[in-house]
Formats: sequence, C-alpha cells, structure tokens
Amino acid sequence: MPDSSPYKTIAVASTFSPRFKQVLTEAKRIRERFPADLHLIYAGKRSEEAAIKFRDVLQELQLPADSTIHYQEGDPAEAILRTLTREKIDVIVAGALEKEVVLHPFLGNVARRLVREAPCSVMLFTKPAAKPKPLRRIVFVADYSSHGLEALKKTLALAAAESCERLYVISIITTFDQARASISSGASKRKDSGAHDEEEEALEQFVLSAGATEVPIEVQCVRGNTGLVASDFVQSVKADLLVVPLQKGEPSQPPPSNIAWITDVIPCNLWVIR
Repeated sequence: MPDSSPYKTIAVASTFSPRFKQVLTEAKRIRERFPADLHLIYAGKRSEEAAIKFRDVLQELQLPADSTIHYQEGDPAEAILRTLTREKIDVIVAGALEKEVVLHPFLGNVARRLVREAPCSVMLFTKPAAKPKPLRRIVFVADYSSHGLEALKKTLALAAAESCERLYVISIITTFDQARASISSGASKRKDSGAHDEEEEALEQFVLSAGATEVPIEVQCVRGNTGLVASDFVQSVKADLLVVPLQKGEPSQPPPSNIAWITDVIPCNLWVIR
C-alpha cells in the first residue's frame, strides 16, 4: 500500500442485503482510487454460512481473500459504529437505502446514523452497481478551513482518477448568512454586489490554494433561503457525487446549519470527509 494514500483502512458495512455485492463493488472502486486494507463489517453472528458467503464474494470480485471480517451482533447501526471506533477505520462504504419523499431522497436509518455519528469518513451510494458508473460530475462544498483544503485535495485526486468532466466547488450562502454579514459589516444594499464579488473571489482563491490540477473546475456561490438550496443545485447539475468536509467532533455535534440537511437528505452519492 503506497504511503501517499490518504486512507489506510476502508470498511464495507454488510447485512447481506440484496445490494451487498454492488456496495462491495463500489468499495472495490474506491479502494483502487485510494489503496488501503479492506475490512468487512457484518452486523450479525459469526457463522459458517456467513464465512462462506464472504469467501465466495471476495473471490468473485477478485478482492483479497484475507480481508478482515468483523462480526458484531446487535442493532446494525450500533454494531457498525462500535466497530468503526474500535478498529480505527478511516472510511466506511455503505448503501444509502434512501426513499423518495416529495422530490427529495431521504437517507435510511443506518446511513443517517453513519453520517451523524461515524468517527471516520463516510461514502454512501444511492444506487450501487455491479459495474460502477463513472463519477463524471462532482460537487464539493467549500469549507475554508485547513481540513476543508485537505478534503478538496482528496476530491481532486478522486476526480482525476474518475476522469471527471466537471468539479463544482460551491459555497452555500443562506439568507441568514447574508443578514449576519450585513449586520457585522454595516453593509448596505448598495454594497451587495461588491460583497458577492468578494465571496466569489475568496472561493476562487480557496480552489487555487489546492494546487495545480487538470480537473475542469467551476466555482459558484449558491444562494437561497436555506442550505437545502445546495441539494437543489446538486440535482440541477445531475451530479454523481456530493462531497462535504465535516470537522471531527462529538457524535451529538450537529453539522453547520447550512449543511445540516445532509443528515436526512441525499441528492446523489455522498462522501463525508472527516
């Protein structure tokens, strides 16, 4: 495993659902992009039947036969979260198990718990496939912190490997954000256009600070009444992957208000980078 890979361990969550093989195939694709040791987490009892299933699918997908399998009984979400913490996993790959409600696809319970509470990065696939679809359009939500910059560099590496046609780097600006900025700076309506220019320039400088890349990038400040406008943007550009950097913190610590919706809504495949 090359030292340059940002991940040393990649785990796949499994309950032997109908889409388990497809999720494992997606994990194989990510492992090829970020070489790492493969772990499988089975929310269930260790048995000969389970061992045979894992052996057969690892062989079929040409994955290492000696991949570590963690058996953990109990509630699936709790079992996965306990294993992630105990084994110090770097990234967990799982199915999103979403359902459509009023035009917005919502996360299933296990996926929601992973986004909210996982101590590591999380990759969720809404429609995992036996032949993974290339990630041609990726949306990255800018976070101007040092963690956000490292997350952008990881995203650029994946985008390049996927021959990404367009990487959208966006800044979410809600009505509340604009009002707070106006109050703190004493800005008037006449200065709004200048403020918009400053926001877009800051976003461009953030992208440039990640270094040279051949990935086509488009920067855009996305404005709306709530952060959910970013979900609408993701759907409007037909994105294949949404990337959100989140700082590590207490499991009960909610994401920033403008991105809090990702704990419920998933407009496409999601990569939460912690």
